[in-house]
Amino acid sequence: MQMTSTVADVFRPRDKSSAFIYDAIVVICGSLLVALSAQLKVYLPFSPVPITAQTFAVLVLGILIGSRRGALTMLAYLVEGVLGLPVFAAGIGPSAILGPTGGFLVGFVAAAFVVGRLAEMGWDRRISTAIAAMVTGEVVLYAFGVGWLAMLTDVKTAVVIGLYPFIAGDVLKVIIAAAVLPGAWKLLQLLDKGAGR
Repeated sequence: MQMTSTVADVFRPRDKSSAFIYDAIVVICGSLLVALSAQLKVYLPFSPVPITAQTFAVLVLGILIGSRRGALTMLAYLVEGVLGLPVFAAGIGPSAILGPTGGFLVGFVAAAFVVGRLAEMGWDRRISTAIAAMVTGEVVLYAFGVGWLAMLTDVKTAVVIGLYPFIAGDVLKVIIAAAVLPGAWKLLQLLDKGAGR
């Protein structure tokens, strides 16, 4: 296993045609996972942005599958939603991208890319750096999401309805994901040694 690989790269076939099919399956399945995580939602009476499991799915997918596949997964998810499939947590079709949650949706692409790139650099191998990677992804995501809300309202309102209610849950998600990822790599290394590769 190379240090510049992700968990998904461990299982990726070596020949080009199989690798292409593998990548396509990873992207499609990843987009469906994000769509499913969007359905786990809780609406807040004071915010147009619901609490969902999407942030967790986006960041974990980015770390597991890497920058390019992560970004492509989120782009596939956006295309599915724009085409009218009921995959978004709030809204259907192109209007969801232009609505209050649009910044978060676009931010998914950037956050998955950034977190995936950090994983490719080995940040997912230790708890401390995995936390740093996930927090970096959160910052990128909220920069897009709160920034978009600020254009629709104002900065203070955007922070109150688009950031503050989500901090505690996101801290918990980051801790859970960061605690699991290094263990996953250790398990893969043990399996790799057991296979005699």
